[in-house]
Amino acid sequence: MANTTLTADIIAKEAVLILDNELIMGKKVFRGYEKEFDKNINGYKVGASVSVRKPADFTVRDGATASSQDVVEGKTTVSVDNQKGIDFEFTSQDLTLKIEDLSERVIKPAMVQLANQVDVDLMAEYANIHSWVGTPGQTIDAFADFAKGPERADELANPQDGRCGVLSPADHWGIVGSQTQLYTDTITKPAYRKGQTGMLGNTDLYMSQNVPTHTVGVATGTPLVNGASQNVTYDSVKDTGQQSLITDGWTNSTTGILKAGDVFTIAGVYAVNPVTKATLPFLRQFVVKADADSGASTGPATLTISPAIITSGAQQTCSAAPADNAAITVIGTGGTGYRQNMVFCKNAFSLTMVPMISPPGAVEVGRRTYKGLSVRVIPYYDGTNDVNKWRLDILYGTDTVDARLAHRLSGTA
Repeated sequence: MANTTLTADIIAKEAVLILDNELIMGKKVFRGYEKEFDKNINGYKVGASVSVRKPADFTVRDGATASSQDVVEGKTTVSVDNQKGIDFEFTSQDLTLKIEDLSERVIKPAMVQLANQVDVDLMAEYANIHSWVGTPGQTIDAFADFAKGPERADELANPQDGRCGVLSPADHWGIVGSQTQLYTDTITKPAYRKGQTGMLGNTDLYMSQNVPTHTVGVATGTPLVNGASQNVTYDSVKDTGQQSLITDGWTNSTTGILKAGDVFTIAGVYAVNPVTKATLPFLRQFVVKADADSGASTGPATLTISPAIITSGAQQTCSAAPADNAAITVIGTGGTGYRQNMVFCKNAFSLTMVPMISPPGAVEVGRRTYKGLSVRVIPYYDGTNDVNKWRLDILYGTDTVDARLAHRLSGTA
């Protein structure tokens, strides 16, 4: 029987199935925002976005007397602003192959690359996460090291269900090695024979070479808070969740005293339980949202930070506002890179992928959607070089939905 000539639609169908199979991080995050987009039959362009409301929070009253609270909802914008693709050439002979043959030779390698890119972009959301437990630079090579992540999640009232962890290869093999020393057969065999850890500490654990490395800014000097009462109200930051913090005492530098993604603590400013508002026994950590320089000998710098410093009410984040000249301690050593392992709940991050527009004038366009993943394939002819070319595209966005539900994780000394 003669083989059927493969079309763009058949190739798109095979490609989207492979994409679903190859994703790691993309399968473990929130995928519900696709339904917020209107059903645009012709697809979407780069930059399409929707606004999504953040959940309200409340405090519990004491006694029978009612005490009405304002319902204050922030909003965030979810955009699909990443267009990524792979381009290749098919000969006429290629297109008469069975789809299984073409898939193994061409489509699968292409989709592996795209799946890795999606995971890379999702892992880059670490830069929005303010919680970092362990000692930067230390490998996770014991259960006690790894447990610091779930422990911090419990302290901050994160949901117990649906927790995931993604570790770098070095940390993955470190924790696997520690499991082979156990006497429990169901744990030891998978760890020793297959290098698997599976569920650990109620956390579904995965290894990914896409775990990024974050390099801390220069971070030298004796940094201090410059001015007391630098707290804000939730109403003023409900959409961004961030604020400015005036500091000084840094070493004069125009090359980045702090980088976006750096984490620091402030003396006397403790974290609070987001449900009970009780003060916790560890300092609140803050993440820097934009690169900051210090251009004078006294080292002043205004930092953009998250979470915002809110000291009362339903959305309280901190035990108190920082005092004037309160010491700032940066996590990690300036100029040093650290792998960004993470433990997170599903709703910490989101992946939004939508069908791409079918361009006017394109003769044959293949578009397929599967489990919220969408792939577009378009063939076109290069008349100058007499070559048949094909392009394969995806359109998606990655977002940090709730930074409170994720924690960076290092080993301990």
